[in-house]
Amino acid sequence: MKTLDSIPTGKLERASKLVGTGAKIGVNYLKYYGNKLTANEGAREQLDQENAKDIYDGLKQLKGSALKVAQMLSMEKSILPQAYVEKFSLAQFSVPPLSAPLVRKTFKKSFGKYPEELFDEFTSESVNAASIGQVHRAKKSGKELAVKIQYPGVADSISSDLGLVKPIAIKMFNLKGKDSEKYFKEVEGKLLEETNYELELEQSKAITKACKHLPNLKFPNYYPELSNQRILTMDWMKGIHLAEYTKTDFNRTEGNKIGQALWDFYMFQIHGLRSVHADPHPGNFLVNGQGELIAIDFGCIKQIPDDFYNPYFELAKKENINNPDIFQEKMMELEILLPTDSPEERAFFSKIFHQMLSLFTRPFNSAVFDFSDEHFWTEIASLSEQFQNDTQLRKMNGNRGSRHFLYMNRTFFGLYNLLHDLKAKIEVTNFHKYLPKEKNLSISA
Repeated sequence: MKTLDSIPTGKLERASKLVGTGAKIGVNYLKYYGNKLTANEGAREQLDQENAKDIYDGLKQLKGSALKVAQMLSMEKSILPQAYVEKFSLAQFSVPPLSAPLVRKTFKKSFGKYPEELFDEFTSESVNAASIGQVHRAKKSGKELAVKIQYPGVADSISSDLGLVKPIAIKMFNLKGKDSEKYFKEVEGKLLEETNYELELEQSKAITKACKHLPNLKFPNYYPELSNQRILTMDWMKGIHLAEYTKTDFNRTEGNKIGQALWDFYMFQIHGLRSVHADPHPGNFLVNGQGELIAIDFGCIKQIPDDFYNPYFELAKKENINNPDIFQEKMMELEILLPTDSPEERAFFSKIFHQMLSLFTRPFNSAVFDFSDEHFWTEIASLSEQFQNDTQLRKMNGNRGSRHFLYMNRTFFGLYNLLHDLKAKIEVTNFHKYLPKEKNLSISA
């Protein structure tokens, strides 16, 4: 793959790249309308494929938060057309890496030393280039290491990148008024945290220590003396990415074993630690030769405050969803229903969120849940299509829900998708046995 000798870091430079991408999309639409006139049955599919390619090609040159957004969108399998899911999922595995000279320059600027001065061996070609950084293999004192190097200018461009995409997001998600700013601030804050590798180092060590007792789950060791704000060094872990594993002919027993480890890991974090690894896409997990799950990236951690946690999981219970008084009360606490709502808005949003919650909380109201159940996923796709085509919904104020929903919902969407790929059947309350005794266990079925 061709390497990059530079990355656009200035606001004007990055904006011009996005404008150029927009121009290509405009040409694609002209071709699409022409194909429709000639009754080309594959016109829409062709449009999706060409748009997905052009958007991805533009974003991968920018890297950073722009590419991170594509990576996040690739997890929305039930919402985006398949062409976008397939192309955007490459944001974790198939983006052009920095050239060897730029890697050395970046290392010297960040660490004050070149990589060959710090390690006994250092492979100049990256083994994995993603949205915010790329990974290199190294050796020191007989240990095999993975060294993650952050792309130049990523942290400095986050605010300007989000400013460029904000008008598009407002239109896409029907956000209105100043209240929408809380969502952009939440995303900006989390992206800035992801560019702080010293913070990631501390988060990684804390979660590893807290979760090391969970079965079938492994973590690398981390090396503070070989890490700083832009460089992170950890053990090289042997295994294949979860996305690759799910494409193999794995047996159902092992899929269940890995899926249970994944479920218990997430439920333990949420209910035991009240913070969670909020980036559950397959690039952040490996599967080793013993069929164990390896978690390798803790850049995005979401803290869950009690005033959100309590009503959020109270609404995961079927009896509360179906109790109109409790349902309305919790919807108000979660800022889904607002004091300024008209009777029409209150009735409308109560109805659609009752539909959504009845479906998405189904796993929590079962002793065992089979994530390979295609009927469940068909229902999700149908509900998504229903909302996309709802003209009344587009007229309503889309500023619904606490800012904490952004990363909590992302966590559950990602987790559900990974479990679906694993065809996993899960014992829902199995994680209770690993929780600290003082934790309240009335959190799920």
